[in-house]
Amino acid sequence: MARFDVYTHPDPALRKKTPFLLDVQNTYIDRIATRVVVPKRLAEHFPLPMRDLNPVFDIGGKSVVMDTSAIAAIPVSDLKRPAFKLDEQGAAIFAAPDLLFGAY
Repeated sequence: MARFDVYTHPDPALRKKTPFLLDVQNTYIDRIATRVVVPKRLAEHFPLPMRDLNPVFDIGGKSVVMDTSAIAAIPVSDLKRPAFKLDEQGAAIFAAPDLLFGAY
């Protein structure tokens, strides 16, 4: 598992509005049973994203919003194979939690 991997949401019911989870945990912290993820919600269900807190990405042809304030830990066993990688979006991804936690 690696930072900035994108996984299909493991819960089919939640996947309708939140199709993806973005792994934001340091790649080198791998001896714990959870990963820290940020939900990627469909833009149509997230009408007023804040520019830096909620960056918008195109993932698999879907416009999705990074719901940074909903950051959470999920069991590693719930994350299967990554569907996408967002390594090239690292700057925008890092900026969002920095704003949330006050390191801006």
